[in-house]
Amino acid sequence: PTFAHHLRAAGYYTCLSGKMHFVGPDQLHGFEERLTTDIYPADFGWTPDYRKPGERIDWWYHNLGSVTGAGVAEITNQMEYDDEVVFLATQKLYQLSREQDDASHRPWCLTVSLSHPHDPYVARKQYWDLYEHCQALNPETGFIAHDEQDAHSRRLYHASDYPSFEITPEQVRRSRQGYFANISYVDDKLGEILDVLERTRMADDTIILFCSDHGDMLGERGLWFKMSFFEGSARVPLMIAGKGVHAGLIETPVSNLDVAPTLCDLAGIDIAAIAPWTDGQSLLPLTKGIERTAPVLMEYAAEGSNAPLVAIRDGRYKFVHCELDPPQLFDLEADPLERDNLADDAANAGLVAAFMDKVQARWDMAGFDAAVRENQARRWVVYPALRNGAYYPWDFQPLQKASERYMRNHMNLDNLEESKRYPRGE
Repeated sequence: PTFAHHLRAAGYYTCLSGKMHFVGPDQLHGFEERLTTDIYPADFGWTPDYRKPGERIDWWYHNLGSVTGAGVAEITNQMEYDDEVVFLATQKLYQLSREQDDASHRPWCLTVSLSHPHDPYVARKQYWDLYEHCQALNPETGFIAHDEQDAHSRRLYHASDYPSFEITPEQVRRSRQGYFANISYVDDKLGEILDVLERTRMADDTIILFCSDHGDMLGERGLWFKMSFFEGSARVPLMIAGKGVHAGLIETPVSNLDVAPTLCDLAGIDIAAIAPWTDGQSLLPLTKGIERTAPVLMEYAAEGSNAPLVAIRDGRYKFVHCELDPPQLFDLEADPLERDNLADDAANAGLVAAFMDKVQARWDMAGFDAAVRENQARRWVVYPALRNGAYYPWDFQPLQKASERYMRNHMNLDNLEESKRYPRGE
């Protein structure tokens, strides 16, 4: 079950506007209502194949055209999507505000999921110009030659079709400028949502949780996009604001796995009741100064990999393991740019062994690999079969009843106008 299932079971109205990468026929996963379709496919077409190591699936794998094409535009596929996502989310907030005084009013959870910031690195001029003289347009760690990269980064080099592109320093700077610009675009979109909450008198009774699914390497080490455990890819923002949440900056590593138990804790749901269904922990104790010692666990088994990779962030250290590769160990306090792999030094053999014990305690790597391969193989049978002949895609189709919108002849005009107004009597 998802956090939407848990909240809905507790009486919440749960609604999704935006991207969620649901793959398969269930396009709700606990949400009572969904306002948009997804920006990406819901079928099994985006499936790697570990039976063909090193294969590059041209029609959906990332490529560096996002870098060479970085620049300015007033509309793109992703802008069109995110504009729609936020517009429909604010319309839903207006609707929820009108229902505040109804006897049947339920608490609600609205999930608004944007695609930005994301490749392609294209931004509207008003945001692009903000970063014209930004001091961070050059990567801190420059291009690392292919032969000097770690094994997984070499795979990503080929998965992103690096050999087909000549990337210039100016293209790197423009790509980073476009990405930074789209962070400001997201800031404005979030501002639109917060503004509606304020104007509809709901802000004081609403808790905001902001997070992201991944970052972007943005040319650091010569890498782009996500798909790795380096900080640029794996480290993301997570912010909580609202009544009862203590303000402050917390440096303790946490995980998106913690979002579900945190939301449930905020909603007053018994954490013990959801414990069997989550590997995360509520973040509320951490916001109150209670120390957290649990390590952060990460997994990757998708584009650019030939076997599952796992990572553990425990205190100052990050350990990365793949059955195909030499281990990686970084001290993020002494080496925040992850330039020195401590696992290469025999003096750290004891620390590496201790992390390997943690990996083996948490994961059955052979079983993990077998499960991924079986799942991929099933998808490679199902996907082409379903595309042969009549095709019934799983992409979510939002439905609206035109006969129940605005003014219709079965409605009382006076009652309608009054019910659609909020605030009332001012």
